[in-house]
Amino acid sequence: MDVIDTREEYLAAVAAIAAGTGPIAIDAERASGYRYSQRAYLIQIFRRDAGTFLFDPPAIGDFTELNEAIKNEEWILHAASQDLTCLREVGLDPTRLFDTELAARLAGLPRVGLGTVVEDLLGIHLAKEHSSADWSTRPLPQAWLVYAALDVELLVDLRDALAAMLERDGKTEITAQEFASVLSRDFAVVRHEPWRRLSGVHSIRGGRHLAVARQLWESRDAYAREIDTAPGRLVPDSALVAAARVLPETKRDLAALKEFTGRASRSQIDRWWNAIQEGLARTDYPVLRAVSDSIPAPRVWADKNPEADLRLKAARAAITDVATELSLPLENLLTPESLRRVAWTPPEPAGPEEIAAALAELGARPWQIEATAQLIADAFAAAKAASLAALAELADAEPT
Repeated sequence: MDVIDTREEYLAAVAAIAAGTGPIAIDAERASGYRYSQRAYLIQIFRRDAGTFLFDPPAIGDFTELNEAIKNEEWILHAASQDLTCLREVGLDPTRLFDTELAARLAGLPRVGLGTVVEDLLGIHLAKEHSSADWSTRPLPQAWLVYAALDVELLVDLRDALAAMLERDGKTEITAQEFASVLSRDFAVVRHEPWRRLSGVHSIRGGRHLAVARQLWESRDAYAREIDTAPGRLVPDSALVAAARVLPETKRDLAALKEFTGRASRSQIDRWWNAIQEGLARTDYPVLRAVSDSIPAPRVWADKNPEADLRLKAARAAITDVATELSLPLENLLTPESLRRVAWTPPEPAGPEEIAAALAELGARPWQIEATAQLIADAFAAAKAASLAALAELADAEPT
């Protein structure tokens, strides 16, 4: 297998792909866990009557010509949400999609990893030993390239097998709505106060300690971005949290802290020590708990909001039955978050039309609303009736 890394080879490949027939199978390999960026380091394309092409995105840069040649064709990806961001970064942005991972879920398959689905539907064992490799490596080993090519060479046949299953089960329309929803979303994650995702940060107490944790995270993030290395490979989260909890008094104390590990923990000791000093000098301490619009975990609803707890349990039971009838995972029929939010704060009145509007606002697709809105409204009404009956029974039991 050869990697296309020159402009001339790239343009020749674009012409060959454009002359092919049928949908475009496409995949991308990143270097997650090795590099800071989530850019694509290899893009694989297969099309019938054209063949398989492996592109080196850092060398080629912009893929506008390829996008223009295939933008009106159906693109086949497995777990498109994982690759769309890095493909869009280089100018590849589909307008029609078939996601084989999502299709497998909607078809009711119990396991939806690419290797498993290929083996189940095509009878071919697809080894996945290089899925977590450092794809920024150059030159890429031949065994890795063969693995990468196989990831796309079977996607067209897999797409056809899944499409036949979905058509047989009357799920073609709901699948189209799900694919359209994926295409409409921006999967680039922008988090408020990303440093709070430090593993173990919840164990840190006190504003000064949190300020140091924040500064250490920001210093590590800036250095990781500068040298394009995954932050955790420099200094793990546990080391930053340990330093923030202890607040070493000197640079030597920091270096002697046994929990402060990582390949850059000593070589960049001045950087980390300066971050601790800067954190201690700041006066804008973080609040102990981040502001969030999240709702409580369902396990505490019985105490915090018993009526919402009854609504959630009744509605979840109802839509679980429908998911079973349709051979769908519950989370694909309706996301748990959407159900929890509408149960925690239902519209008033909570009729099917109002529930439908609330679900639509939360991003539910038309087919999901059609399948669940009436059931949820009925479940909420039943839960309310049960709650009122329980109150009446309690009142009757009280001594006069």
